[in-house]
Amino acid sequence: VSAVLLMGTSLLAVNNDHDHKEHKLTRAVAVVQPTQKFKTAGVIHLEQKDGKVSITGKVKGLTPGKHGFHIHQYGDLSADDGSSAGGHYAPKGHEHGGPHKAQHHAGDLGNIVADENGVAMIDKQSDDFELTDVIGRAFVVHAGTDDLTSQPSGDAGARAGLAVIGIS
Repeated sequence: VSAVLLMGTSLLAVNNDHDHKEHKLTRAVAVVQPTQKFKTAGVIHLEQKDGKVSITGKVKGLTPGKHGFHIHQYGDLSADDGSSAGGHYAPKGHEHGGPHKAQHHAGDLGNIVADENGVAMIDKQSDDFELTDVIGRAFVVHAGTDDLTSQPSGDAGARAGLAVIGIS
């Protein structure tokens, strides 16, 4: 039996032989699943590098146009409508805003844009959190556009797809 513990920005793995190895957590992955009434699906990759987290991937099954894209507080996908993922990840208690606003939720990643085929390519970076801060939390892709100002979450509409962020 192995145990894995998150300690600061490092991952401490302990195995049966009582060997202790410390590994820097640098990569994570999230597999997007649809909520009821939607067909959203995809894979999102995260990589910690040079003080930033790079977020890349592809989400399909969306309507063409902008869709709110956030990290939410909980990695709980049990509610059919995605509400069990809670609100936006906001450890400093800031109000909602665009990712380039001076103060905003750490999980405010703005919008992703789906093409005419309903496919959105994701290529974002954030220095608002460390990778270890978001393991076990959830990405949420909304059905509508995040207006980047409305409180508490940008008026982005229903949660079309969710994905728990896991160690890769």
